[in-house]
Amino acid sequence: MIERQQELKRRHHRKKKMKKLKAKLIAGATGEDREKILYKIKRLSPWWTESSLGQKATSAKTAAEAPEKKAAPKPKAPAKPRPEKK
Repeated sequence: MIERQQELKRRHHRKKKMKKLKAKLIAGATGEDREKILYKIKRLSPWWTESSLGQKATSAKTAAEAPEKKAAPKPKAPAKPRPEKK
């Protein structure tokens, strides 16, 4: 069980680190900083591509622009007649 916990810890840490690096990249890193960030991302996840970042960035922008609609409330059930007391 200890090995599994260590593996999960590494996986969660990697996800957090990727999230931070992607946020820095989206924020507008340029030049040498951008290259460093891309190098670190590739080191963590060799199959990662920049095109996947573009898809997430555009979907995040559209989600932020669109107002969230609340679901309509469910209609209340009619009241049940109570039995009369004798």
